[in-house]
Amino acid sequence: MQPIVFFDGVCNLCNNSVDFIIRRDKKATFLFAPLQTEPASKLLSSFFFDTGDMTTLVLLQEGKLYTKSRAALEICRRLDGLWPILYVFRLVPAFLRDVIYNWVSRNRYGWFGRRDSCRLPQPNEKRRFLSDEPLNTTPVS
Repeated sequence: MQPIVFFDGVCNLCNNSVDFIIRRDKKATFLFAPLQTEPASKLLSSFFFDTGDMTTLVLLQEGKLYTKSRAALEICRRLDGLWPILYVFRLVPAFLRDVIYNWVSRNRYGWFGRRDSCRLPQPNEKRRFLSDEPLNTTPVS
């Protein structure tokens, strides 16, 4: 299964981050789903993750769940360009990295605003967003 990025669908910073990832993920490695959706709830419930927790970016990759700064670093690791260099920050202990992550998370609505509803994918992005339909992980020939 492809890695899936779960994000707060009404957060402008989170939505801009999804746009950022899409532009730098030329191989279409990542799929996306707002935390407020049924697919997110279904997939994350097996990890006992509370999808009501909108304070973190979540990455489901190879059967493992990553949150906060670790999720961001794992995503950077797979992007095109020089972004994988940021993975070196994995050497910084998570409790230090997450102090900054938590500070931004607490203030993101005030700094960047929020939407009234979740982001709708553009027509050319629809295949990258989970819907209520079952995932098709079979490669297209």
